[in-house]
Amino acid sequence: MSGQVHTARRHDSALKHVTGQALYIDDIPEPPGTLHGALVLSPIASGRLRALDLSQAAAARGVVGVFAAADIPGHNNIAGAGKDEPLFAESKVEFAGQPLALVVADTLDAARAAAERTVIDIEPGEAILDIATALAKQSYVQAPSTILRGDPDSALRSAPHRLSAAFSVGGQEHFYLEGQVAFVLPGEDGDLIVHSSTQHPTEVQHVCAEILGYDFNRVTTVVRRLGGGFGGKESNASWVAGAAALAAAKTGRPVKLRLPREVDMIATGKRHGFDYRYTVGFDDEGRVLALDAVLAADAGWSLDMTPGVVARALTHVDNAYWLPHVRAIGYACRTNRQSNTAFRGFGGPQGVVVMEDAIDRIAHHLGRDANAVRALNFYGEGRDETPYGQKVDENHLARCWAEVKRGSDFDRRRAEIDAFNRANPVLKRGLGLFPLKFGISFNIPHMNQAGALVHVYTDGSIRLNHGGTEMGQGLFVKVAQVVAEVFKVDLDRIRPSATSTAEVPNTSPTAASTGSDLNGWAAWEAANTLKQRMIAFAAEHFGAAPADIEFADGNVRIAKPGSNQVLSFGELARLCWIGRVSLSATGFYKTPKVHWDGAAMRGRPFFYFSFGAAAAEVAIDALTGESRVLRADLVQDCGASLNPAIDLGQIEGAFVQGQGWLTCEELWWDKEGRLRTVGPSTYKIPGSRDVPAIFNVRMLDNAPSREATIFRSKAVGEPPLLLATAVWTALKDAIAAVGDHRTAVRLDAPATPERVLAAIATLKT
Repeated sequence: MSGQVHTARRHDSALKHVTGQALYIDDIPEPPGTLHGALVLSPIASGRLRALDLSQAAAARGVVGVFAAADIPGHNNIAGAGKDEPLFAESKVEFAGQPLALVVADTLDAARAAAERTVIDIEPGEAILDIATALAKQSYVQAPSTILRGDPDSALRSAPHRLSAAFSVGGQEHFYLEGQVAFVLPGEDGDLIVHSSTQHPTEVQHVCAEILGYDFNRVTTVVRRLGGGFGGKESNASWVAGAAALAAAKTGRPVKLRLPREVDMIATGKRHGFDYRYTVGFDDEGRVLALDAVLAADAGWSLDMTPGVVARALTHVDNAYWLPHVRAIGYACRTNRQSNTAFRGFGGPQGVVVMEDAIDRIAHHLGRDANAVRALNFYGEGRDETPYGQKVDENHLARCWAEVKRGSDFDRRRAEIDAFNRANPVLKRGLGLFPLKFGISFNIPHMNQAGALVHVYTDGSIRLNHGGTEMGQGLFVKVAQVVAEVFKVDLDRIRPSATSTAEVPNTSPTAASTGSDLNGWAAWEAANTLKQRMIAFAAEHFGAAPADIEFADGNVRIAKPGSNQVLSFGELARLCWIGRVSLSATGFYKTPKVHWDGAAMRGRPFFYFSFGAAAAEVAIDALTGESRVLRADLVQDCGASLNPAIDLGQIEGAFVQGQGWLTCEELWWDKEGRLRTVGPSTYKIPGSRDVPAIFNVRMLDNAPSREATIFRSKAVGEPPLLLATAVWTALKDAIAAVGDHRTAVRLDAPATPERVLAAIATLKT
């Protein structure tokens, strides 16, 4: 039996996924009496709710109950302490799509038809529908945040060169395959079992309890798997579950609330769109001397997770580059749109684009190669502290950069593409390179903790439970590999069980790329506790020293002098049980070293950094603005990967998702603030033909983490998404070729055909 970690093992549900046998919440058999819910949503973006007449809905055939704000027995708040975000609007409407009420009926069709009969009377109010208006009105969900190092004003004044620019990037819909859904089963004494498609079971538990006025121990959240999350089910899943829990508690019957795609997109938050302004100072070689940047995020109407997103954007403005003097101000703009939320990368993708745009402009200004300017500004010896005070340790930037340039044959292709562009007036090709430094940990230190529960049964089989959720990313198999490695048993002997707040309480969300780091260590602690108990028993039982007890290949060897007894792991487990040794243990882990002062914006917010690099080649049609990604070469630092097969899939998927954000996924609201891109016919995620035809992906070899990560692995969920920034850079290169690179290019994202044409038009003026 080979080692269980650092090996390619298939996803524990892979076969069930491809055969349709994997059970999701909508597949759970419905007990008799199950009710189905439908939401009543606000049709306008801002106003005073004068009346909400649910009488016609309540009288409709099959309807069992209608519930609005006045029907909530606890607190009408679905956000954390100190925040104010009602489940159902009371007197004020804040965005088009805000939930006003819930209708439950015997069938889903009946509930949805009845919800349409609601009479809504709203006095329209002034709506803020874009970042520029919010900035002008100083409409914020929190005070601006600032990262400051040195004296950027003086450094800019004395810099040999300086330039200013502005651009914007849009938001992004999560578009998980399984929509938002919750199924709530009432039990004895009003207790509830909440099946939720959530990345944060504990928040679901808390929100349901808050709405109902319950103690937390009356609500159990259960999550076997999610059909995708990407951050969209970290906070939004909680209010969906809360609405279903309210109806279940009121009716005493099971309630399922499943949002159709259109309602899901209208009612839930997205990735934050950002507007940028910056001034950068630099010397004759292109070394950056100072940066003064403003990052303005569209928070939507409420706080949600915006503080963390803005903070992470600010802590990633530097990306791979040493900035001796820097001021970066983050504005969390309050608009009358959906409350924007977590999305894979959590502000990091919106942060790194600032310096990428700046370096392209610096190179153009000086007539130098942009990638040489990038490498010139990398973090390195004596230039290794971030603007917020954390050292850049274990720096793999130069390695990743060199490997992706070599592996992509970049220099040869650069010459080839330049020749192609000179010969073709309509089709233009572009090349882009992107280096990555990405911090791993939650911005809020206390969230960096996890628990696990491990049972060993007397036949040698093992049950594993932990606080992480499986959303298709392979967390369950990775953590099972950790436990199998501890006991030196085959992976098939480990059975991961559904995440449950009744088994592991007070969980952190499965987010921030920390799932394996946190839950892997917690499971290791639990398994190792059991292993040490078993070793101590075996040593006493067989008259050996603890050092003589060896676990290997599903067996336990007693290697004391003069004896070489071998028994199976299951036989030892049974002996331990007969000897009254507990074969159940909990494990707990908290990430070391992290600390953060949110007011001063200084500290060590990240346990470690992940590095990477990407090269991308694109083609554009200068007449239509259409574009295509022809090739991508990626190198990603995964440390000593726990499971190379799983990690490879994560890298590929993340890159394509990032590509979609930067190229084709456009959110569009009309002038009344109503989202109109509400399904796959109007909102374009990448398809199979959008994946680069040549797609070379590899993990950085021989780069185990020097920090005490689980088996020296590194996180892989979010960092590769940022590698798609190379596509944006390549598109700017192709557009610049239309004007023979005489003009620096402003390209707002997503780079739809319309935006590509707009960028081309500026080259001809």
